[in-house]
Amino acid sequence: MAQMPAQSQIPTNAELFNPTLAAIRALGGSATIAEIENRVTADLRLPEDVTQALHGKGSQTELAYRLSWARTRLKYYGMLDNSARGVWSFTPKGENTSAVDPIEVVRFAQDRHRQQTDDSAPGPGPQPADFPDAEADSWREALLESLLNMPPAAFERLCSRLLRESGFEEVEVIGRPGDGGIDGRGIFRLAGLISFSVKFQCKRYSGSVGPGEVQAFQGAVQGQADRGMLLTTGTFTRSARQAATRPGAVPIDLIDGELLLDKLKELGLGVSTRTVVDVDTDWFNAL
Repeated sequence: MAQMPAQSQIPTNAELFNPTLAAIRALGGSATIAEIENRVTADLRLPEDVTQALHGKGSQTELAYRLSWARTRLKYYGMLDNSARGVWSFTPKGENTSAVDPIEVVRFAQDRHRQQTDDSAPGPGPQPADFPDAEADSWREALLESLLNMPPAAFERLCSRLLRESGFEEVEVIGRPGDGGIDGRGIFRLAGLISFSVKFQCKRYSGSVGPGEVQAFQGAVQGQADRGMLLTTGTFTRSARQAATRPGAVPIDLIDGELLLDKLKELGLGVSTRTVVDVDTDWFNAL
């Protein structure tokens, strides 16, 4: 019997409501996005080819995309809240609810959307832009496309700039033939007292980086630096993440495409944000 395509085996947004709640509960009532995804993956025993299936042409996986929708709809339903630092936690309602009816949650989100758009021109149902955590912002796609179209040397310079802006010192691009994949080096000082030498590698991928590439980079870094850092526009497989921290090998910090885009936005490197100020006339009229 032919195997089902990986994406068809991923739970739907609604099917991820209760696994998301269960994951946060198991993690003590609060969790980062990465912790939630890892816990749901383990609880549902999702195979690696399923968890690494990409959403469209972007760097985000389909599972991460659907979990993002699940979190946001649970937030609309009053079960979850999130901080500016990306930590998700239970509301009092969520603390006291063991499970939800997925159909009811979806209906609630749709009703809320209709209420918000009653006074505007008619349009389609809820879109990713209606949900702030849906990670479907057009800027991410535009930024990723720009990164993928950069010459290799320019991408290496961008990564070195990102490290400098993040607090690294003595950053230098040193990539050359026979370097074992090392593109640059730098020093990170912790609290101004302890320093770590770091060698980094930059990979412009639209797919997943596997364990073989991580292990090859570890071999190149071993004996030359305290740590390695691998930055990519793609994703890392679960086995690649395991290889990055395997005993006896130099540890490798993995920066995937989603984190790379977030850091570029946070540091204002090629990405700018605008603040929109809304005046609540109803608030003034009620005085």
